[in-house]
Amino acid sequence: MAQFTVNARRFDPYKNYKFRVKWDGRFVAGISKVSALKRTTEVVKHRDGGDPSSSRKSPGRTEFEAITLERGVTHDKEFEQWANKVWNFGTLLGSESALKDFRKDIVIEVYNEAGQLALAYKVFRCWVSEFQALPDLDANANAVAIQHLKLENEGWLRDIEVAEPAEPTFTDPA
Repeated sequence: MAQFTVNARRFDPYKNYKFRVKWDGRFVAGISKVSALKRTTEVVKHRDGGDPSSSRKSPGRTEFEAITLERGVTHDKEFEQWANKVWNFGTLLGSESALKDFRKDIVIEVYNEAGQLALAYKVFRCWVSEFQALPDLDANANAVAIQHLKLENEGWLRDIEVAEPAEPTFTDPA
């Protein structure tokens, strides 16, 4: 049986508000929300010809749900530039796409309360299927303008090279 090292002093799960997203080797500024990483495996039902009363189940295809990233609208063009690789308005008829490099691998990192890297997931072959540049605008609202990027992907894996951090302890200066 595999042995795991566990931080014996940590009993609480990691919080969902300390994270960063990276693509093209750099962190993307201002991402405030990332949807869940979720996969679903189809159930294939079958039965033996000699057993008329029950069926068996086995795994079928696995599908990975799209991931949505949200951030406040700024002058940063990262979301828009990636979305434009799939479709770019104003180009010549028949050349709306630039599919040469429209896919990217991304990394989602989760940090503990001390700001130490605790978990990382690699998401493979992502591409933009939906881009919302501006939200509904409302002169009576009191909210931040949020843009959305929906990423289709072909799977994700936890980065097992990211070890559980040895969390610092704080001592009373008195």
